[in-house]
Amino acid sequence: MNELRFVRLGFGPDAVEYQQAWDEQRRVHAARFADEIPDTCLLLEHPPVYTAGRRTEDSERPLDGTPVIDVDRGGKITWHGPGQLIGYPILKLPRPVDVVAHVRRLEEALIRACAEFGLETTRIEGRSGVWVLGDPVEQRLGGLALDIDPRIGDDEFDPRLNGPEYAPSNAGQRREDRKLAAIGIRVAKGVTMHGFSLNVNPDNTWFDRIVPCGIRDAGVASIAAELGRDVTIDEVLPVVEKHLRAVLDEAEPLPRPVGEGATAAAGSPATA
Repeated sequence: MNELRFVRLGFGPDAVEYQQAWDEQRRVHAARFADEIPDTCLLLEHPPVYTAGRRTEDSERPLDGTPVIDVDRGGKITWHGPGQLIGYPILKLPRPVDVVAHVRRLEEALIRACAEFGLETTRIEGRSGVWVLGDPVEQRLGGLALDIDPRIGDDEFDPRLNGPEYAPSNAGQRREDRKLAAIGIRVAKGVTMHGFSLNVNPDNTWFDRIVPCGIRDAGVASIAAELGRDVTIDEVLPVVEKHLRAVLDEAEPLPRPVGEGATAAAGSPATA
């Protein structure tokens, strides 16, 4: 793979409106498909915005009618805003495209970046993204046993209507699993779009208005909250760039296996 190029589009007071960034993604995507530019990763912050992937259900959107931008990535609904580092890696992959392998590479880069700050993160089987694992159920602060937790096995339970006890932003206090980075992508003409959002120091209560990524039994985290100190985008940005470059430049993407034994999930959209 050719060397990855980074483009810093805007942060803080220069945060980039979602629609503007989406338009820029499409422009860069077309240029990469035509081999006019190398693989490129756009890095930025957004002003507060909810975006919904193709699998988002109406029951997961804000109850108060807050506007949501429907997008063409995989996954469900999430929030972007100040204190969250957004990365849109626009890369040309070999065909047939292995979407899952691409997602795993992004996860690996973010896991390595978090480790450099002394924060241990991991993957959770069946759930994309980067996670901070919670305590075992019996050790959680005020935790409910799984057999009586209403979020388990009740598709109609709505954490948005049940107060801070179930708010996604309070998952750290409950010592539950919590997502630190979300990933949602699209691959068109063999070139990736969309990417990841890494919670550095955002106001995570924005997630309490929705069912983030459609997950009702876990919450959200941030690097700053997990470390118990202020951490800024400026600190995290070069570290994430370093590990993205290391993982993506070192990788030798292979076409997805075709035929017997090929994973059906490989061509599926990644979850948010």
